[in-house]
Amino acid sequence: MDNKVIIPLDLEYSAAIDMAKNFSPEYCKLKIGSQLFTSSGPKIIKELDLMGFDIFLDLKFHDIPNTVYEAISSAADLGVWMVNVHASGGKKMLEAAKEALKHYETPPLLIAVTILTSLSQEDLYQLGLDDLSQQVLKLANLSYECELDGVVCASTDTAAIKERFGNEFITVTPGIRPNESNLNDQSRV
Repeated sequence: MDNKVIIPLDLEYSAAIDMAKNFSPEYCKLKIGSQLFTSSGPKIIKELDLMGFDIFLDLKFHDIPNTVYEAISSAADLGVWMVNVHASGGKKMLEAAKEALKHYETPPLLIAVTILTSLSQEDLYQLGLDDLSQQVLKLANLSYECELDGVVCASTDTAAIKERFGNEFITVTPGIRPNESNLNDQSRV
């Protein structure tokens, strides 16, 4: 994966199309999350694809293996460039997601969310989990073992992941923005 910026389109349909017109597919890719996809459906992907953009479908699938298999197949049928799942869905779910892409000539990249960047160490304690950094590495390791293309993680986790799994293992870091910007609900950028 090249180092193009991925622009999130967390807007309604017409505003997302208008915003996309300000960018060039040569310099960036676009992310469609649950807000835009739920309100607009597959038509937003088709429209942005016609504009030449690579699309990261950020729906963070997390369900039983068969359901995730079908959802990943549907995402691939839409022609997205990248799609994600939650690594905490476990080995069988990750393997099902990977298996769903085997019959595509040019499958989308498949990455897994380690720990949401909105979660803090305290949040993990409340979930019965221990050290945040170790949990990120455990989930990245599971994703690597299941032959996913990479993970979504905080920028603070990237160096440890690259050191352990190599530079070919993709790390996508959400929430990167100028220092003076509002972080919204991102606690680990």
